[in-house]
Amino acid sequence: MCILQVIICFLTLLVRTNCDNQTCTFIGKSGYLEFSQEGYMLEVMFCMPFMSTFARTVIFTIAEINRNPKLLPGITLGYRLYNGCGSENLIRAAIEALNGESCSGQMIGLLGHSSSGISQYINYILSSLSVHLSTCACLSNKKIYPTFFRTVPSDFFQVTGLLELMKYFDWRWVGFVYSLEMYSLEGTETFLKLSKQYSICVEYLIKYTRTKRMDKIVETLKSSTSNVIVLFMGLSYTEDFLSRIEDYSITGKQFIGSESWITQTKLTSAERMSILQGAMGFAIPEATVPGLGDYLLTLNPLEEPQSEIVKGVWADIFGCTFTPSKTSAMCTGSEDLLSIPNNYAAFTDLRTESNVYNAVYSFAYALHSLLQCKNGLNPTTGKACVSQSQVQPKDVKHLHNVNFTTSTGDRVFFDKNGDPASRYDLVNWQIGENGSAEIVNIGVYDTSLPEGANLQVLNSKITWSGGNNKAVRSVCREPCPPGTRKAINKNRPVCCFDCLKCPEGTINSLDCMACPPEFWSNENKVKCISKPTEYLSYKEIMGTLLTIFSCIGVFLSLLVFIIFFTHKETPIVRANNSELSFLLLFSLILCFLCSLTFIGRPSEWSCMLRHTAFGIAFVLCIACVLGKTMLVLLAFRATLPGNNMMRRFGPLQQRLTVVMITSVQVVICTLWLSSNPPIPKKNMKYYKEKIILECAVGSAVGFWAVLGYIGCLALLCFMLAFLARKLPDSFNEAKLITFSMLIFCAVWITFIPAYVSSPGKFTVAVEIFAILASSFGLLICIFVPKCYIIIFRPEQNSKKHVTAKVQTRTS
Repeated sequence: MCILQVIICFLTLLVRTNCDNQTCTFIGKSGYLEFSQEGYMLEVMFCMPFMSTFARTVIFTIAEINRNPKLLPGITLGYRLYNGCGSENLIRAAIEALNGESCSGQMIGLLGHSSSGISQYINYILSSLSVHLSTCACLSNKKIYPTFFRTVPSDFFQVTGLLELMKYFDWRWVGFVYSLEMYSLEGTETFLKLSKQYSICVEYLIKYTRTKRMDKIVETLKSSTSNVIVLFMGLSYTEDFLSRIEDYSITGKQFIGSESWITQTKLTSAERMSILQGAMGFAIPEATVPGLGDYLLTLNPLEEPQSEIVKGVWADIFGCTFTPSKTSAMCTGSEDLLSIPNNYAAFTDLRTESNVYNAVYSFAYALHSLLQCKNGLNPTTGKACVSQSQVQPKDVKHLHNVNFTTSTGDRVFFDKNGDPASRYDLVNWQIGENGSAEIVNIGVYDTSLPEGANLQVLNSKITWSGGNNKAVRSVCREPCPPGTRKAINKNRPVCCFDCLKCPEGTINSLDCMACPPEFWSNENKVKCISKPTEYLSYKEIMGTLLTIFSCIGVFLSLLVFIIFFTHKETPIVRANNSELSFLLLFSLILCFLCSLTFIGRPSEWSCMLRHTAFGIAFVLCIACVLGKTMLVLLAFRATLPGNNMMRRFGPLQQRLTVVMITSVQVVICTLWLSSNPPIPKKNMKYYKEKIILECAVGSAVGFWAVLGYIGCLALLCFMLAFLARKLPDSFNEAKLITFSMLIFCAVWITFIPAYVSSPGKFTVAVEIFAILASSFGLLICIFVPKCYIIIFRPEQNSKKHVTAKVQTRTS
């Protein structure tokens, strides 16, 4: 920061040992002794043309400390002023302060310059402890500047605040103008480094010099797509830049200023207000030092006639002279400071003066802490006490232990880098009712607040550039629309990204975030919604049709059962064991009914029931058919002479055969259910956009064992029926059983590849179709021809007709 470069430079603290009640006077190239008393003396360096508010703030503060009986009791502070205009004069002043002869004493402290670059030189020259008003973050390096402290925040925090401000208003695409001075160079380097962390890009970087052609700069500003311009320069460079750019029409740009110039209303002119209106930036916080404002206005050469510096300042303010001159009027000393605009009287906010006030108090409290003694030990450090004569420069590092609250309400302390608490006012340039520029506080940036709440902005108080009623947009690329994602373009800054369409199942974010497994992206791909579930339902057409066919099968089976029951004494019903026929009809009813367990939302009980009920019902069905087939073969052989097989395969043996065959399937199903039963499963692999609710078979061995056993029985039954196909048609069912088993085997052989390849609910539909088709095949092939004879050809339902062909065949 350079706003104090020509005003106040040094405050040195001298241990006084031999100035007994004398007034020490020092007049030379660098300054003039203003006041001293017995005790300790402070030296202040200033620039001769301006007896600034900052120098007089030092005088005011020292007087206030001397009146405080609790702070440094019995010790009186004095001060010495030095001229610090320009780097050469400032360095010479530092050497003079170090080697001063009058009121000889040891220098143990330095209130330093506000220019960051010059402050470096001073720290190289002086090994004593120093407190500065410069803001360069580079000076916080304790390895290079071990004695450096300051009462103004480091520019690191100012830059961080600027980036937070840009993030707050979503200004991601900015221009940057800087100058060739350490304050600006260091701030620019920090900004460029930290901007990447905030995803803020710099479109252009202009290095401003007083000799640079403005037409090229203006062309860059006008042709740029960014609408935010950061002016991070010292006051003098900013004033020169604005004076040269005001001749050009720069509109629609939001200027962001650095702390060095953002509160300097002296930059105002009619032409510049069109540029600076709405400008924003961070400033040293406003403060009210009780009594300081009135004291500053007491500056008067009549009351301090011996002070050549006061006369010089007075002459500069009013453009007069205290010596006869042909070009200027004589100064009377009665002129009114408030009657004309001047830099000295423009101290309404006392922003920087409060930091000077705090710096002087920091020295006083550090010395006060250093000289404390209790029981032979310093209560702060726990080390041996230090007497006034033993004070050494290294001892004044007690500034590390300073922690006090001033009359302004500021809490003053220093961190390990010698930096104070970082707090700024966010200010905004506005045009007042009289057309003058006003600096209005519109927020605060405080690093001591919780993260995320450091920046607080009063949006309602903001005046925007160009009189707009809302903030300008300054982005290289607008946010990607819904359903797309950012894609970094390697040939352009990161803020100038491309937008690529997100794939299905993802939502737009930095990398098109994939939805969780049970969710899918909505149509706009802005949020994840639950995937629809799919299963064979009674409500859909396929489920309804299969249910209807199942019910038809049950109805037909019952109808046949009734027909057979009402004609159970007829030869055609009794011909092949009516008991097996009724049991077969019952098993067919179970087959038709078990197909209904495959329809509807899968549950634990339905998954276990559907496969086991189907397996047992079909084995029972085939066992009955197998029994009837064996009965046909044995019955035919019984007609041959000397064959008594029918006696050995009576009704009891037939029942036991059916029970034994079915029991094997029951055992297989029991082992299956007890080891790894079928369970409901959400299949999300076959379809990405929906979930298939199905029954996982659990144990694959159990599943295929059930089907394999059914297949073996069906194949055996088919082979036996095929052997008996040429027996007399009127007597046996072998040919009908052959056709029914042929249909059964064809259906289930076709079922296997269809079951494996069918997706989702179609897998279940294929299984139901196989059950229904094979069941209808058995029902139609075995029972429909007999029902036809019973109902429509009753004359053929006689013992004579049934046995006719048998007799012919045996004869």
